[in-house]
Amino acid sequence: MENKNVREQILRSYGKNPRKCMSCGKCTATCPSYDNMEYHPHQFVSMVINGKIDALLESESLYTCLSCMACLERCPRGVEPARLIEAVRVAQIRQQGKSHLTSQDIPDKWDEDLPQQAIVSAMRKYWK
Repeated sequence: MENKNVREQILRSYGKNPRKCMSCGKCTATCPSYDNMEYHPHQFVSMVINGKIDALLESESLYTCLSCMACLERCPRGVEPARLIEAVRVAQIRQQGKSHLTSQDIPDKWDEDLPQQAIVSAMRKYWK
């Protein structure tokens, strides 16, 4: 998939306008993974806006994000960087051909100790 198509897929999956970001850094300041991230939440937004998708797809910061959604609470413009990071994760997974978890896959992966939240999270991330 070429960069432009991946960017469009990310923006469609994200469902918001990243250009609302004013790069204030409040999302980054509240991020518990800040010290471990190559690209911080506000940088993800900027990179998507500027089409630097390839660098994001190769970044380990995709999986350093805890998806704690603290950045959503702090953003004064409602940009929701964590949701954008999730959209980039999904794009990367799709590029690798590991897409689409279905409800029929769950019984095979079921574990007695698996919290229900993990199942809901997996369905949210891979259903799109």
